[in-house]
Amino acid sequence: MLISQWRCCAASFSFLLLTACAFDVYRVDLTPVPLEAPAASQSAFELQEQVDLDIGNGYRRTLKRNTIWTPVGSIPNGDVYKSRDQILTIEASNIYEAYIVVSGNEMVGFYLPVEDAYYPLEKKATLSKKTIAPTH
Repeated sequence: MLISQWRCCAASFSFLLLTACAFDVYRVDLTPVPLEAPAASQSAFELQEQVDLDIGNGYRRTLKRNTIWTPVGSIPNGDVYKSRDQILTIEASNIYEAYIVVSGNEMVGFYLPVEDAYYPLEKKATLSKKTIAPTH
C-alpha cells in the first residue's frame, strides 16, 4: 500500500512539475530606442508588391500589396512606418504590435511602439514602393 501511494504521489508531482513550469519558447532580443518625430522629407508610400518576411523565430509575416504606410518617426536604424490597412505583430514569448523600419528601399526591422524598442530582421527585404504625395 505504501509503494502504491508513493507512486501516485510521484506521478502527481511529476505532472505538476511538467505543467506548472512555464518557459519561453523563443525570446526576442530588443534594443531600446527613442522614436523621434518624422522628418519633413518622410512621405507615405504604397507597397506595390507583397513582401513575405521570415522574422527568424519560426514565424512568417506578409506585408500586403497595395497597403499604405505612413511615417510615424525615425530611429537610428531607419524611418518608422505604420499602416491602417493591416495589423502587424511579431510573436515570441509575447505578441508585440509592430511597425516597419525602412532604410532606403529596404525593410531592416520592426519598431515595437509599446516597448519603444527595435527588432532587426535577420535578412533585409527589398520593398517596391510608390511614394504618395502629402495632402494638406
